[in-house]
Amino acid sequence: MMYTDHYGLTGRPFQLTPDPAFYFDSATHRKAMAYLGYGMAQGEGFIVITGDIGAGKTTLVGHLMATIDKARLTAVRLVSVQVEGDDMLRLAAQGFGLAVDGMAKAQLLDRIERFLHQQMREGKRALLIVDEAQNLPVSALEELRMLSNFQAGGESLLQIVLLGQPEFRDKLQKAESLEQLRQRVIATHHLDPIEEHEVRQYLEHRLSLVGWTGRPRFTEAACKALHKATGGIPRTINTLATRLLLHGAIEDLAEIDADAVAAVTEDMERDAETPAVAEGAPDHALRARIVALEAAMADASASSPDAALLTRIAALEAQVAEQDKALRRVLTLLVDWAEGDDAARPGAFGPAARS
Repeated sequence: MMYTDHYGLTGRPFQLTPDPAFYFDSATHRKAMAYLGYGMAQGEGFIVITGDIGAGKTTLVGHLMATIDKARLTAVRLVSVQVEGDDMLRLAAQGFGLAVDGMAKAQLLDRIERFLHQQMREGKRALLIVDEAQNLPVSALEELRMLSNFQAGGESLLQIVLLGQPEFRDKLQKAESLEQLRQRVIATHHLDPIEEHEVRQYLEHRLSLVGWTGRPRFTEAACKALHKATGGIPRTINTLATRLLLHGAIEDLAEIDADAVAAVTEDMERDAETPAVAEGAPDHALRARIVALEAAMADASASSPDAALLTRIAALEAQVAEQDKALRRVLTLLVDWAEGDDAARPGAFGPAARS
């Protein structure tokens, strides 16, 4: 039985795939939205948001895309891989829905500029959001800077948001060739992990969106243990919380406490150390234990039939216990597979959303 059925949930509250519907307004995300709002009000330049893997950058942008006024702003989000400058221009144009196949660079730039002027005539602004910006070479960043030069009547025609991992912030600060781009950054924020006192709010917020009625309840000690085990990284919290719900369903728990967090964390660490189970290889520890018990059973059988029976029962109980542990590991691995982060899988560079 899936934990969703066991706890009467209408969906998976801690899926790894970013979903703006689950956006949580933590202190750091609230500050990021404030910087985005300020920067977009300026209508020009670059806004830079950085954060560790799993910090919630993509969910933040999804929330932004869901809240903008589509009648006044044409926004496109691209998820980047390593592409050079000309390809960056082509992909940006395609993101805005422009047909640019076979165009030379000069034609491409002209086509983009005409599109941006048309947007202004229609009373709209254009916003380009580039995710995973740490993957972009300097040539691609320079082409983005050139796009930000397009103006009409002293007003910028395009604003750009760059999202990336911490190394992008370092790259932007240290690369001499990016000095002109640095001068155009009007707002920047680094997403920190959520704070310890926010963990309960985070868990209950996501659970409430899928019909949670208070079961299971996370104790205060469990929330503290969750924060300590995950460092406050939202995606890591999601992974551990999913395992906790699965554990709670198996054990029929109405309350998730610190002991449950410790047990599941230990299981996860063991899973990471025993990939052979996921690949269907024999569990050598189980085999060794059964062989030892069978040897003990043979010795007992020579001396007493009752002792042999008791030893055999002990062997069977040990085997069942070990098999139960292996089954739990397989179940948790299946949950990981089912709730895998699509955004983390290899894919083509292209528009991820458009509005």
